[in-house]
Amino acid sequence: MTKTVRALGLFSGGLDSMLAAAVLRAQGIEVTLICFVTPFFGAERARESAAHLNLPLRVVDFTEKFLPLIYDPPHGWGRGHNPCIDCHTLMIREAGAMMAAEGFDLVFTGEVLGQRPMSQNRGSLNLIARDSGIAERLLRPLSAKSLKATQPEVLGRVDRERLLNLSGRGRKRQIALAEEYGIKRYPAPAGGCLLTDPGYARRLKELLARVGEATRQELELLKWGRQFRLPGGAKAVVGRTQRENEALLSLKTPADFLVKVEEYPGPLVLVGGAASDADREAAAGLAAAYSDAPEGTPVTATAGNGGPERVFHMITPGKERYKPWLV
Repeated sequence: MTKTVRALGLFSGGLDSMLAAAVLRAQGIEVTLICFVTPFFGAERARESAAHLNLPLRVVDFTEKFLPLIYDPPHGWGRGHNPCIDCHTLMIREAGAMMAAEGFDLVFTGEVLGQRPMSQNRGSLNLIARDSGIAERLLRPLSAKSLKATQPEVLGRVDRERLLNLSGRGRKRQIALAEEYGIKRYPAPAGGCLLTDPGYARRLKELLARVGEATRQELELLKWGRQFRLPGGAKAVVGRTQRENEALLSLKTPADFLVKVEEYPGPLVLVGGAASDADREAAAGLAAAYSDAPEGTPVTATAGNGGPERVFHMITPGKERYKPWLV
């Protein structure tokens, strides 16, 4: 009996990764998908797309292995704070370990030659393959015909003639292929990684310049609200919506203070537990300035973390006062 070929595919849930999986499944290959997650990129899109393809998906949080790359990536950052080459290398290396442990025949990705200038030029693809340690068993189905044949192709486990030669940043061929493979739902092209977002990257760089090692909570907080660096050095995060207020509540540690205005609707302000009295008072000013209280109105703000509340009586300041502190 012919042995079933098993492939493990890195899967973001974007169209390219969906097509790579579909191309191999069309050859009768048993496809399993894997999505790696960190505070900077999640699995929501991958889950939706895997369900649409009716393929099994594993979600693996590899934050602890990834975090060193935000400090000193061997191959540098992109335009934001994105260590794309080293990130892709780490993902493939981790998938390679699973391949070896569980008897998969190959690892594949949805990478397209020339689509991304930093991580998908020919040199970068070759570098990533080499440094991953599984170059001979790493397949890029969408551009395979433009790349050196790998072991699964040479041994006939994958039919190279049925693979593709996509290149460049255009998507017309991918959209046509989606129709051919019956893929009716796929997300619009988007980065998906917060490290490529200029706003998040700016906040992250500011944080890393101040702390030796960021905590998971600090990294998660960077996603939410308006962020201010207070005069004493503490960080204050001001919720902009009910959803952001709820996020701040969920991310609060027992030591952190929540600040709010009592008499008017307004945001929650989260400030670290190590904040000085002066910084807590500054956070109370932020809570008042961004509340519905008219400028110049007397208000009361409270700062609490489960113990006795600190109460601040003040005249509502204007938002302009705090712009120099905005991160």
